[in-house]
Amino acid sequence: MALSDYDRTLLDQCLAREAGAWQDFVGRFAGLVTHVINHTARCRSLMLSAADREDLAAEVFLAFVRNDFAVLRRFQRRSSLATYLTVVARRVVVANLLEGRRGATLDAAPEPASDQEPRPEQRLADRDEVERLLGQLQGPEAEVVRMYHLEGKSYQEISGATGVAANSLGPMLSRARAKLRAASEI
Repeated sequence: MALSDYDRTLLDQCLAREAGAWQDFVGRFAGLVTHVINHTARCRSLMLSAADREDLAAEVFLAFVRNDFAVLRRFQRRSSLATYLTVVARRVVVANLLEGRRGATLDAAPEPASDQEPRPEQRLADRDEVERLLGQLQGPEAEVVRMYHLEGKSYQEISGATGVAANSLGPMLSRARAKLRAASEI
């Protein structure tokens, strides 16, 4: 998507330091920055407090204005401004999370009980297929597959909700996936 006329004008006004331009810029992209923060934390199984979110948002917007808007000046205008800002915001958020500056108030989700637990992107890749085939499973197996693959819950969350031991969930999911594969071949 190309840079819109509105965003081009807004960017030019910010770089020219026109009155009110920065407030308009923040108003336009605050939701985007918040989404990037929430999505990045969720992908890393991190729970953020409201204060953490605000601090990370401030860090992102500070990165935009640092060194006389250097990040905005580097924008080559070959994509939408939102796309560019998403990439920059994600890098800032990841760097801050990795540095552990939020360590005192950032609660990491429990570690998976098994080294076999795939990343969220992998476990949701076949979501449509899982939904279609879920009717082949019954009882706790179906519930565990639904919670893990469709709701994105961690092993610890599933264990707490179902009473199934966390270290039993990996094998249960493997058996269920095998059943689903067999059902999809029919």
